[in-house]
Amino acid sequence: MDTKLTLKLNKSIIERAKQYANEQNISLSKMIENYLQALTNKKDDENEISPLVESLTGVIKASSEDLKKDYSNFLTNKYK
Repeated sequence: MDTKLTLKLNKSIIERAKQYANEQNISLSKMIENYLQALTNKKDDENEISPLVESLTGVIKASSEDLKKDYSNFLTNKYK
């Protein structure tokens, strides 16, 4: 059941949040609900993937060969 909540926040923060929510194609209310849900999840749910992270899945394309090469370069530089 949805319940109305009134918040008093800085006007510029509200405007930026509205713009961000609009860019994400989500309502500000839903964005805040998701945030509060993530904050209040039990520790047992630490491995749950948030909607934001899930939406980013597949954005970066990298082959396993690229990852191995990058990691190898990282180790080489680290232990020079």
